[in-house]
Amino acid sequence: MATENNLMLVRKVSDLLDHLAKGESSAADIADAIGEPRSSIYRLLASLQTAGLVEPGGRRGKYRLGFKLLSLATAVVAGFDERAFARPVMERIHDLTGETVFLCVPRQDEAVCIERIDGKRVQSLALQLGGSLPLHAGAASRTILAHRGEAEWDAYVERNAPLRRFTPSTPVERDDLRRVLAATRAGGLSISDQDVTVGVAALGVPIVDYRGRVRGALSISGVRDSILGPDSAVWRSELVEAGREISRAFGAGAGADLADLG
Repeated sequence: MATENNLMLVRKVSDLLDHLAKGESSAADIADAIGEPRSSIYRLLASLQTAGLVEPGGRRGKYRLGFKLLSLATAVVAGFDERAFARPVMERIHDLTGETVFLCVPRQDEAVCIERIDGKRVQSLALQLGGSLPLHAGAASRTILAHRGEAEWDAYVERNAPLRRFTPSTPVERDDLRRVLAATRAGGLSISDQDVTVGVAALGVPIVDYRGRVRGALSISGVRDSILGPDSAVWRSELVEAGREISRAFGAGAGADLADLG
């Protein structure tokens, strides 16, 4: 019975905080919104104020979330580790495809590889562990750039012009790059077709956090005939779901719409 009562109390507190997350509110409005007696809400608010989780609002009789929640949220975010969240998913994708799997994060105008599982067929690829590629080249790189604002696309070109051409397929002209980025964002998946290394292709998906901010990208790479071959449709679907799974570990779906990932 005690355990059940404790769970009910936790649920009430959670519902109350969820309601205040929408904005300042009175005890009466909170009671109506979460279906609890006003007397119970007043007691909860008093306890939460003592703990620093709730504080008086800007108007009399109103309440809002307390600043202690900010420090708690900061501690949670600081504990996020892209590699820890992504590694099990990367291993699953590797088992499915047999291709090289990359985890990349943005660093200024580059995508840096912070984790890599070598493919069974092709291991010598341009992007090594700890290495980087500019954001206009490669599947992981472009998916990071694509999910930034369109104004950043032009700013990127201006900062880095002339863009480095790796192969004849590298999109280095502003209009060409914009078309590729728009298609990537619309489809939720980036396709690199020999634009970094001739004969090599890659697929990439974004990883976002609870604010909808791009934290990184997950990609697979290998010989073109394999990546874009008969199994490509299945691999693309699995890769998109893998990106969503890692994003959910960062809270996407609460503050960010996973539909934006494709």
